[in-house]
Amino acid sequence: MYRSGAVMAWNVFRFCTALRGLGSIMILLVLGVVGVTYYAVVLTNYGPSLASSGGFLDVLIALSVLVLFHCLLVMLLWCYFSVVFTDPGSVPPNWRPELDEERGEADPLTTSEFGASPADSGNPRIRFCRKCNQLKPPRCHHCSVCGRCVLKMDHHCVWVVNCVGALNYKYFLLFLFYTFLETTVVTLSLLPQFIAFFSDGEIPGTPGTLATTFLAFVLNLSFALSVLGFLIMHISLVSGNTTTIEAYEKKTSPKWRYDLGRKRNFEQVFGLDKRYWFIPAYSEEDLRRIPALHGLEYPSKPDLDAQ
Repeated sequence: MYRSGAVMAWNVFRFCTALRGLGSIMILLVLGVVGVTYYAVVLTNYGPSLASSGGFLDVLIALSVLVLFHCLLVMLLWCYFSVVFTDPGSVPPNWRPELDEERGEADPLTTSEFGASPADSGNPRIRFCRKCNQLKPPRCHHCSVCGRCVLKMDHHCVWVVNCVGALNYKYFLLFLFYTFLETTVVTLSLLPQFIAFFSDGEIPGTPGTLATTFLAFVLNLSFALSVLGFLIMHISLVSGNTTTIEAYEKKTSPKWRYDLGRKRNFEQVFGLDKRYWFIPAYSEEDLRRIPALHGLEYPSKPDLDAQ
């Protein structure tokens, strides 16, 4: 029995190590897909159409596609690298809770409850991570890939080579949003060329440009459909003020103490300032007024606190 458990732990460790090793490979893969798409849309199809002496309508369509494509691409890359390079949230050194917020208790925690070693105290009011050897704030979980505790951890994403947590969750959602819009625009703009592959007429272009256009269409269609599923799932999570991990943990619990209603749940992630809703940043005012944006304190329902 012990041997089986040891083998399982070893396999999990190797899996986590492999995920860490993906690192720059995944970033290069994302940039590779962007490069193929850019070549197919801008350099092969709509760029030449804009430079040609075609009709007014053709030039207008090409200009519209190119402007929309570049605007969405800038937002996509801005959000993507914001997720990649933003720390999802770490537990501050020597952090201690004032009360057991996650269990909804109003009685303050006393110094004696922590004892000499919180790990051996056995106190259910104290959340302690034995791997990090530190106390855990509410909604905090340990990431085996990153090897540390992450504030309001949602999941570890191999595409962004980072954990998605309290400080970069909004950026991740915007990345999904702009990726869906961009891939949808590319799919629709390359659809006429894709249909032409199956027609009897002659298709202009070299075998290389035709293959790139075909590949770009298939890749963007696939990403649009898959990202749409993830986007719908995370919209549902935001509306209930929960994370992927919490949704799994509370599946048997009908009530969720952090569900404040759709409007306030949305504000806990995106802030109050509408000017910042669609960019990977927060206003200084929102950072002052909404403690949840820092990942350590979260408002909850008073009626569940009383219970």
